[in-house]
Amino acid sequence: MGASSKDEFMQAAIEEAKKGLAEGGIPIGSVLVIEGSIVGRGHNRRVQEGSAVLHAEMDCLESAGRRRPRDYRRAVLYSTLSPCDMCSGAVLLYKIPRIVIGEHRTFRGPEEYLRSRGVELVILDDEECIGLMREFIAARPELWNEDIGEEE
Repeated sequence: MGASSKDEFMQAAIEEAKKGLAEGGIPIGSVLVIEGSIVGRGHNRRVQEGSAVLHAEMDCLESAGRRRPRDYRRAVLYSTLSPCDMCSGAVLLYKIPRIVIGEHRTFRGPEEYLRSRGVELVILDDEECIGLMREFIAARPELWNEDIGEEE
């Protein structure tokens, strides 16, 4: 899928990922969409903020602000990378029914568990998302391992 034909919401998530990288962080981005409008945007800001929890999806949900349960149940979460256990837990807590994932080659969260809980996953296998993560992991493996809770 070329950049010009890429879904506008995944493109917005990729732009968030690039912001994170430009800030010295990890290039993962996310947007929350309700009824065709972006209501939240975020990128991994753990490094920038010295945070334990500001993965892209968590930052996105935070930027979307307090929402009613019915809003989340109509939402689609876009993420450039397969969500980890923590971010998947937030999806389950708020009963977000659908996640569009840029790629899951460089990291795969608990996708089968999400599916078993009724979450629809759409995997795009997007080359730009894959490239961002492969380049970052090669350049900063220690930072990547820290982000996913692994020892070096």
